[in-house]
Amino acid sequence: MQKDQILELLHSLKGTISFSIYDPEDDEGINRIRFNPDTPVQAASVIKLFIMAEAFRQREAGLFDFDTPVTVTEENHLPSCGALTYMRAPVTLPWGDLVTLMIILSDNTATNMLIDQLGIDNINATIDSLKLRGTRLRRKLWQSELSRQGIQNTVCAADTERFFHLLLREELVSPAASREMLKILLNQRLNGKMPFYLHSQGIRCAHKTGEDDGITHDTGIIFADRPIIFSFLSENTDVPQAELVLQKLALAAIEP
Repeated sequence: MQKDQILELLHSLKGTISFSIYDPEDDEGINRIRFNPDTPVQAASVIKLFIMAEAFRQREAGLFDFDTPVTVTEENHLPSCGALTYMRAPVTLPWGDLVTLMIILSDNTATNMLIDQLGIDNINATIDSLKLRGTRLRRKLWQSELSRQGIQNTVCAADTERFFHLLLREELVSPAASREMLKILLNQRLNGKMPFYLHSQGIRCAHKTGEDDGITHDTGIIFADRPIIFSFLSENTDVPQAELVLQKLALAAIEP
């Protein structure tokens, strides 16, 4: 699929789209395609990438022990994504498992517990240190009143592109932390978007999805013949139509 065809597909979608395809090995940027890359959209579960990064930063600094047990109670339970809400409470497991569940199952209960533990200001300080301009954690998940007031977590394609480029170069927190975060992302269980046409070809994706009413996202690294960083973020869109386009564009990203 040619660049003009990709842009035509993106223009065909309703709502706000922030998009990027980036080949880090293409020094001249010939194959880089961007569409509203700096436009922030509601982050939904993509914000969990940056919570994970702060968890690893605090672990490296000796401030947060992934092996320390934490007890999840019924009061911690949040609706929808994840496993913890559906487990009999109380259940005790190490903080490191909550980090993994937050990513591979997009566990909302784990996410809010991690936000409380790590601190919103600390997470945003790490976002700032990574020079991410459109990304901000403003509240925990499922805070309906704050949402009605328009207080939203945000992200944009330029930022997720940079996040995954740093991860690929093993420059996110540390080389060891980058490798461990990549391993978690490669174990993603929610694979109906970016990997839809790719898994049957044996192509692995390290990625994180996000969804809500009128929102569908998927962003990460496609490990084809050479790694491709892919970000599709959308809000106020027709979700089924946007996901069909997302799947097609992920396939197009690996075409020569």
